[in-house]
Amino acid sequence: MKKKGYYSSGEFARLAHVTLRTIRFYDKKNLLKPSHVSESGARFYTKEDLAKLSQILLLKYLGFSLEDIHEMTIADTDYHFMLTSLKLQQTLIRDRIEQMQLVEQAIEETTQTIEAGRGVNWSQMLDLIHLTGMEKSLKNQYLNASNISARIQLHSLYSENQYGWFPWIYDQCQIRPGLHVLELGCGDGALWSMNRSRLPEQVLVTLSDISEGMLRDARRAIGTQDSRFSYTAFDCQQIPEEFSGCFDLVIANHVLFYCEDIPGVCRGILRSLKPGGRFVCGAYGSNHMREISRLVEEFDNRIVLSAEKLYERFGRENGRAILEPYFSQVEWIPYEDSLFVTSPEPLISYILSCHGNQNQFISDRYRDFRAFVRKKTANGFFVTKDAGVFLCQV
Repeated sequence: MKKKGYYSSGEFARLAHVTLRTIRFYDKKNLLKPSHVSESGARFYTKEDLAKLSQILLLKYLGFSLEDIHEMTIADTDYHFMLTSLKLQQTLIRDRIEQMQLVEQAIEETTQTIEAGRGVNWSQMLDLIHLTGMEKSLKNQYLNASNISARIQLHSLYSENQYGWFPWIYDQCQIRPGLHVLELGCGDGALWSMNRSRLPEQVLVTLSDISEGMLRDARRAIGTQDSRFSYTAFDCQQIPEEFSGCFDLVIANHVLFYCEDIPGVCRGILRSLKPGGRFVCGAYGSNHMREISRLVEEFDNRIVLSAEKLYERFGRENGRAILEPYFSQVEWIPYEDSLFVTSPEPLISYILSCHGNQNQFISDRYRDFRAFVRKKTANGFFVTKDAGVFLCQV
């Protein structure tokens, strides 16, 4: 007997305007499992399953592989996950629209050139090939944005320090009128979108990131009409030569530990600063978020949330020794804070956003993992934060 609110496979396929074969295919690929399977083997689905199917179909339409989609839709269909996913998909669609508009323009210009008998503009053709091959960068942008969103949300919801990390970072920068500022690895521009009303009118801020997609997000968050901001894409390990001696302040918020050549980055920062310039560098220490690592290891001791301990490359403990050869003064300023998490979903989102092997061991046991985290957060789950900034003077 069918439960109330459940749809048979055939009913579900008709409701979603797809074939029954499609439903069975996604089931086989572990993308969309039924919410209930009867003793006789009949499969039943809910409206929540319909929401997840819509997400799968949209991502497939946008060009993602089934492997990509599986990684993106590991979470269940709670409203917390659904809302976050929809916002990110909206950003992705905007990126795809911009991409296709550029493709249309390139095709039109190439066609006009050929019709005018001027031959083929091979530079335009190379640009067109590049534009039509952007799916990988769009995928990376989606995943990066998803990861950043999950981390910021956990901190914004459950931080004991209500002032907030980005306002505090802004305070340490001591920005005054007339300064020229460079941020390396700006991400979605949160430092500036959250402090925009505090920024003097007479400043110039150059935002940089290795990802064009992140810079698009930053432009949207800050607004394209604000003439104080400019945007440029480059790897912070290769700061452009033309930036030499241009900046009063360089900011790198939780960036250096991702770099393979940290001394090279430091030399590039030093070269880009004016005499007397300052460098503000966010980092964390060995105790940062340690309870979360212990939680996932308790669930499955094979899980490692990071392939390497980034703080060992650059962190609170060793950062001063790394920076002192390049700067005359180096001071560590701690950010006093901790988390007290009372709901499982944001914590799960954070865990899934990490750069380790967690998806390999959680995806097939997601419901068990969710129940495990729910139990851990039932009476509140304390998390240590061990973060701050190095303030450096040329």
